[in-house]
Formats: sequence, structure tokens, C-alpha cells
Amino acid sequence: MNTIAHLNPALVSLITQIGSQVFGAILLWIVGRWLIGFTVRLANAALNRQKVDPTLASYVISSLTGLLNVVLIISILGAFGVQTTTFAAIFAAFGLAIGTAWGGLLSNFAAGVFMVVLRPFKVGEFIEAGGVVGTVVEIGPFVTKINAPDNVLNIVGNSKIFADNIKNYSFNAYRRVELVMQLNHNANVGEVMTLLKSRLSEIHNVMTDPSPDVEILEFNLSGPKLAVRPYCHNKDYWQVYFDTNRSINDLAAEQGYSTPEQHLVIRSVSEVKAG
Repeated sequence: MNTIAHLNPALVSLITQIGSQVFGAILLWIVGRWLIGFTVRLANAALNRQKVDPTLASYVISSLTGLLNVVLIISILGAFGVQTTTFAAIFAAFGLAIGTAWGGLLSNFAAGVFMVVLRPFKVGEFIEAGGVVGTVVEIGPFVTKINAPDNVLNIVGNSKIFADNIKNYSFNAYRRVELVMQLNHNANVGEVMTLLKSRLSEIHNVMTDPSPDVEILEFNLSGPKLAVRPYCHNKDYWQVYFDTNRSINDLAAEQGYSTPEQHLVIRSVSEVKAG
């Protein structure tokens, strides 16, 4: 009983000490998270006032948030009595080990820095990169978020994007719609080209300068194939694309053009020799 009596005060003291540390850590976490949110909002407001490019602003805010969260975690461990200097050394060694094992993580970070500096594309632009086509939503320290036309979010590593070819469809003011019209062998090509150019000029949002291109693209077994290429602003691309396809179909139906069909000539061996 005497031993228990002597242990109880020590146990109570230990529980009290641990409880106070846990309470302090929770309080520090709540206050720290609030301060991080407040700081990030101030930084975001300052960047907006300076009219910093959204791509650069997003990158800075993401990096700042990650850095402040690391500082908060170190502070909470310090509240539990963990020496922050020792922890910093351990963290650095651990980071070096992780960096060696996961070199891709560092390459993603480096690629993100280069993309922000070199600016091959910006947030809000429509691109094709890393095997994904869509609108750039965010350029982060390690990954880039791209929203595809079917409204599916793709998260792609920065190194994959930076190491591959990048197509920026939003960089120029306008782009060309590339379609074809397959004709039958007996079609009057000149007449079809004239009628098709007239139809293209009537399509809404098709540019007059440069004017639409309608030319013979190739000849195949079915007959001549026309290249149909109107120009339009980026925002009107799909509307012009579908309207042009519809105009090609309507023109063929109204003029009664024959359905393209392949023509093959088969000769026997005797005919070839006689010839």
C-alpha cells in the first residue's frame, strides 16, 4: 500500500504533464492553422493587388502554405520536448534520403520552378502536355492540374510535362479547323470547292481574314478528297468545327452528290500479257 501511495503522486504528475502537453499541442495547432490561413490570405491579397500573374501567384501560395505547415509541425514537436535543432537535422537527413530514393519528387519541383520562370503556359490556357489535353487549373510545386474537355481533372507530374512537347492552343489569337470532304470520282471538283467556300463564309464566327481554305488534299480510291479549313478564335473552335461538318453534309445532300465508292480494276494474267 505504501508503494502505491508513493506511486500515485508521481503517476498523477506524469498524467498532468502529458495532458498539459497534449492540450498545448492542440491549442498550438488550432492557433497555428488560423495564423497560416491568415498569412496566406494576406499574401494572396497582396499578390492580387500587385496584379501578379495567376500562375506565379498560385505557385507562390502553394509553396508558402507547405513551408508554414512544416514550421508548425516542428513547433508542435518542440512543445512535446523534442529538440527542434535535433529534429531539423533529422528532417534534413530524412529529406536527403527521400530525395535520393524519390528523385522524381525533386525533378517535379525543379520542373515546376522552370515552368513558372519560362512560362510555356499559364493558368486558364488550353494546352496539350504530358499526354493530357485540357484547361490548366493550377500549376503547383510538384504537379499541374488540367481539366479535360469531358470535365475530368487530371493531375500530372511537372517533370512529365516539362520533359515532353507542349502544345499551347490558347497562345495565338486564332486557330485553324481541319476537316475533309471526300468526293466521288465523277464529282465536279471546281463547282464543289466554290459552293463549299460560299457555305463556310456563312458560318457564324468563321474569320474572313485569313479566309477559309478549300483545296484538293489528295486522290484516293474513292475519288478526290478536299481539305476544308476555316479559321476562328479559340473560344469558337468547337462551334465552328461542328457547324462546318454540318455544312459539308448539307451541301452533299442538297446537291445530290453520289456516295464516294472505291473503284478497283481486276485483270487476269492473260489480259496483262496481251496488253
